[in-house]
Amino acid sequence: MKSYISKYLLGAVALTAAGLTSCVGDLDQTPKNPTELTPDQFAKNPREYIGGALGKCYSGIAISGQGGPDKSDISGLDNGRSCWSRAIFMLNEFTTDECTWIWKDSGVFDLCTSTWSSNNENIFGTYSRLYTHIAVCNDFIRLSRNLGDYGVSTGEGENQVSQAELDQFVLEARALRGLSYFYVLDLFGNAADAWDNQLTGEEPPYITRTDLFNKVTADLEEVLANFKESGVYGRIGKDAVEALLAKYYLNAEVWTGTAQWQKCWDHCVAVINRHKGGGFQGTGLAVDYLSLFCGNNDMFAPGGSLKDQNEILWNIPYAYQGIVNGADGSSHNVALTQSYGGASFLILAALSDQNTAVPGWYGMNGQWTCMHARPQFCQKFDFNGGVSPDGRTYLWLTENDGFKMDNTDFSTYKDGYVPIKFTNVKCNPDGTMPRWKDPQSGLARVGVHDLNNPDNYGIDATATFADTDLPVIRLAEIYLTAAEAHVRGNVGNAADALAYANAVRNRAGVNSWNAAELNENNLLDERARELYWENGRRTDLVRSNKFAGSRYNWSWKNNVSTGAGISNHMNVFPIPTSVINSYGSPYPQNPGY
Repeated sequence: MKSYISKYLLGAVALTAAGLTSCVGDLDQTPKNPTELTPDQFAKNPREYIGGALGKCYSGIAISGQGGPDKSDISGLDNGRSCWSRAIFMLNEFTTDECTWIWKDSGVFDLCTSTWSSNNENIFGTYSRLYTHIAVCNDFIRLSRNLGDYGVSTGEGENQVSQAELDQFVLEARALRGLSYFYVLDLFGNAADAWDNQLTGEEPPYITRTDLFNKVTADLEEVLANFKESGVYGRIGKDAVEALLAKYYLNAEVWTGTAQWQKCWDHCVAVINRHKGGGFQGTGLAVDYLSLFCGNNDMFAPGGSLKDQNEILWNIPYAYQGIVNGADGSSHNVALTQSYGGASFLILAALSDQNTAVPGWYGMNGQWTCMHARPQFCQKFDFNGGVSPDGRTYLWLTENDGFKMDNTDFSTYKDGYVPIKFTNVKCNPDGTMPRWKDPQSGLARVGVHDLNNPDNYGIDATATFADTDLPVIRLAEIYLTAAEAHVRGNVGNAADALAYANAVRNRAGVNSWNAAELNENNLLDERARELYWENGRRTDLVRSNKFAGSRYNWSWKNNVSTGAGISNHMNVFPIPTSVINSYGSPYPQNPGY
């Protein structure tokens, strides 16, 4: 059974009173007014209010708003597209060779065809979502410093928060802020410097990409140095902070002009060494790739039941429903963490009733018929007759299921393979995923199934939203990141770097590389195979100089069916026009827009 994070960390406990709801029409980045929470309210139960405030820092990356899946903290986008992870996905995946959204929704078509502008509503929505989350984290950090303004001090009582607890909470809020700033730097480059030392109503100043990178990494290094190990489900642990720093240093050369491969390698190795000994061949990786994206994948996260396979270093918890016991002894089924982003989006967007598969086989009661792959991405898996030797494609829909690889018609669902990765099906307690073939269609399936009873699939297919947690950073990514740091920076140990890459490949069931095969191009492709749909493909292509320009084209790049080059200025997105217009002082647009 999924263990749930404390109600103080996921719930919307008194957040409006705490002044931490961030509803933005334009960009709401400014500090909140601390007088919105009165001292007498706070002093009655500091633990509840402080916990609720930290909970908003966490829920800000999980859900669109505190009012349920149909509400959002920001305006201008529908509630699904405005969810933190889905907003990033639109910019970091739709714009690449990995996948495309078949419907010509406003602004989304421009992302899928490399024709966006500074007025694109999805770019504005993503920028707003990131800075709204940053503002909430800043608010919490300020709140922790100003408890005395509310007549509150730290203590050891039942309703109190100790100084040690508060210090740890602040470290977590700083790490969460660093996560959103990672995507600000990645997607927008130069941006606004919204920090916790600013006064209420102060306009965050413009900051260059290099200066922001240096500021955030220095903050995260300090967080890491003071961070205590954490095995609490749904909360950030030391591995998550260190892995985030490794991702920063992996992209340092692109973002600042100065490579930091040694720091990248060192942080990766520190994380890897803490996980060695269990899991797949002693690497700490989960034994089954498919299980990492299933309905009970919380077992692979910090605090999960499979400590030797703790591959998901940072996860966003989701739970469709749960049972709450009332004071009178009664039990009630209640909605928990539900969103049209997260894993629900990734499952439902790939499913359709236009194929021989039953959507319920994936543990969901629904399908959207929205998303399929581009051929250049599929070719990396060596498909032959619709079959690939790579175990990561087990659930894909290909020629054998009535699909074709080419995207001849942009809006035809079957013109493109469907790379199903996330499901709401549950794996076995040991972390392995049950596999079977449907006797009628021959389709590959997962989950418990009684082949003697064709009507019993052993899968709960009534869920509207998924229980599947969203991995933010996995150990497999850190293995590949270390290997890339060695190849590109000539740091670390060659034998270890090769072993790191091969651990990921071996788990997928494909052949090991020799030393000559450990090169930049192969690693880029391996990251595509291992990490697809995990919000990093555009980042990887930019780092390898294969996003802008014509070195690598994919179908519908620059709105050409066979693909065409785009200008180098498109390696970053524009600062939204509405953001620039909202500033009282001059705010420069990114070059080329």
